[in-house]
Order: sequence, then structure tokens, then C-alpha cells
Amino acid sequence: MRRQRLASLQWQSVRHGLMMTVSVIMVSFACFFSLYFVGMNDPQIQQWYVAWVHDPTVTEFMENYMPFQLPQEPDWLVMVVAFAVSLPAGAVIGLFGSYIYGNLLKKRMNVLWEAAMNLGRGILSYRVPELGTDEVGELGWQLNRLASQWEEQVASLQRLSNHNAALAEQLKHTAVTEERQRLARELHDAVSQQLFAIAMTTAALKRIVEKNPQRAAQQIELVEEMAAAAQAEMRALLLHLRPATLQNKSLKEAVLDLLEELTRKNSMGIHWEIEDVEGLPSGIEDHLFRILQESLSNTLRHAKANQIVIKLFTLQGQVRMRIVDDGVGFDPDGEKLTSYGLQSMRERVAEVGGSMEIYSAIGKGTQIEVRIPLVSQSEREGVEGDS
Repeated sequence: MRRQRLASLQWQSVRHGLMMTVSVIMVSFACFFSLYFVGMNDPQIQQWYVAWVHDPTVTEFMENYMPFQLPQEPDWLVMVVAFAVSLPAGAVIGLFGSYIYGNLLKKRMNVLWEAAMNLGRGILSYRVPELGTDEVGELGWQLNRLASQWEEQVASLQRLSNHNAALAEQLKHTAVTEERQRLARELHDAVSQQLFAIAMTTAALKRIVEKNPQRAAQQIELVEEMAAAAQAEMRALLLHLRPATLQNKSLKEAVLDLLEELTRKNSMGIHWEIEDVEGLPSGIEDHLFRILQESLSNTLRHAKANQIVIKLFTLQGQVRMRIVDDGVGFDPDGEKLTSYGLQSMRERVAEVGGSMEIYSAIGKGTQIEVRIPLVSQSEREGVEGDS
């Protein structure tokens, strides 16, 4: 940073006015002093002075407005009077000089104002010309330095934006690949194995159906159970293949479409109370929708529930989503809390500053409640501005 001793603007103005006043007085003094010596030695000037002193107009003015009488011929008193008359003239000229200096200062300040307006409009290429070494010049230099730094930051942000766009595309590709791999693993680990077990069981039925009808009936029931489990797994996996965003729908519309589709395809009783929550940012709506998808997927796979209730509502400055089922439940302190689905739900809730509570017990169903604080638009804009 440039550091220098600054000249004060107020003292500059006083100095310029004082210098002009003193200059006028000194010039006046020199002129009258010269005229005095010339007048003392020139008879014509002496005659002119005597005629001027005895002029009726001058005589009347001196008698009415002056406390002294002019001498009858040039002497030192004349010079003193003339010098005293020159003082107001010097003061007037000094004020005029101060006005001129102030006008020049105003023009320099207009240059700074124009520079500040250009910066406010985002015109970062504008530079303030050299304006001197006083406060105005220093301010112009600082504005130029600020514009240069701003230009560098904008260029850096643009480079980061391009880099982030490339990273986002790469992450998107990676996420799609990982999701495909996860679905492939789940198809292999769950559905594929269940279908293989069904095939092996039905092959054995051919050998025992005539020899042991009772055991064959048990095997048929087992096949039915495995087929139902495989079907539930497939429905849960298909739930993940739905769009990850709301596709220009409100959160309420997207949730209702999802629940109505599940009602048509499942025998499980599905009940809901969905409130239309207005003013939610799109990011929160997407997260809530994906959390609901994940929760329903877990219920279809593991809960063996007959009934499930979904509620979406606002309470105490929060948007809340509650999912309750009457399934087999699980131990909250067990391994299921670290499963992929629950971990993904917790991460999504944390990303929007919310919390998630899970209440469950063996044989008593499960309740999941998500709570996300509602932040007003002005507060969100304030936080973004500070950041």
C-alpha cells in the first residue's frame, strides 16, 4: 500500500486564499508607493491632486463620510489611505481565488464520483487519472487499486466457476455410476438371490409333489413368500428410479403423485395429510421429496407393514414431515441406523440445517420425523450477502 503524508484540503484552501490576498495587498502597496514618489517629484501630478482634493464632490463626500481631511498636497497620509482602501480589494480577490480553488476541487471530486459510479455498475476497467498528492489524489489512487483487485477477484471467480462446472459434471457422472452400481448390487443381493431360491425350490417340488404332498404345500407357501419379497424389493428399487427433482411441480403435487402411484401398486394401506407449504426454497423441497422416497423404500423392503401414514405440515416455525408405519420395527441402537438409506436421509437433512428423529422398537413399528427450520426470504438474502 502506498503511504505518504497527506496535504490537508482545508489548509490548502486557506493558503491559496491568503496568498492571493497578500499578493494583491503587496502589489497595491508597491503601486501606491511608486505613485507617491512620482507624485512628489512631478508638478503635473501635484496639480492634478490639488484639483482633485478641491473638487466639490470629493469635498462633500469627505465632510459627510470621512472622519479626517485629505491633505492639500501628496504626502504619506495619502499613501496610507490608499493602502487601507486596497485591503478590501485584496480580501475580495482572495475570496475569488478561494472560489476558483473550490471549483477546481469540485471538478476533481466529480472525477472520483464518476469512478465510484462506474465501480458500482461493474465497469472495472475505468481508472481515475492522476489528481495530485492531497486527499483527493490519494482517494483516486485507492479507487484504482480497489478496481484492480476487484478485476482480479472477478477473473478468479470466473476461473473457479468454469472449474466448478467441470467438477459438477464429473460428480454428476460419478453419482450416476455409483447409483447404477448400488442398484446392481441390490438387484444381485436381493432380487437375484430370491429368484434363484424360487427356481431351486420349484425344481425340488417336481420330485416331492407326488411323494409328500404336505411338504410340497409348505414349499409352495415358501415360494409365494419369496416371490412377494422379490416383488417388494423390485418396487422399492423402482422407487429410486423416479426423478430426483420435482420437475416443475410443487412439493405437495409431487408427494401426492408418488403416494397415489404407490397406492395403486401396493396392497398396503397408505394414508396421508399433506399441507401446501409455500415459500420453500427448491433445494429444501427436493431434499424432502428424496427423504420421503428413501423412507418409503425402506418400509416396502423391511417393515412388512400393513398401514403407513405420511404427514407434511408446519409447526413452530418449522416444516415437518412424519412417516409412521405399523411394521416389524427394529432396534434403534442396532445396525440399521447405519444402513445406506438412513445415512443418506440424515445427510440430506443436515444439508438444509434440519434434524431427524427415529422412534422404533421390535414389533411396534417405526416413526421418522424430519424437522427443517423455516427461514424468511429477507433472512436468506442477508446471509447470502454477508457470505
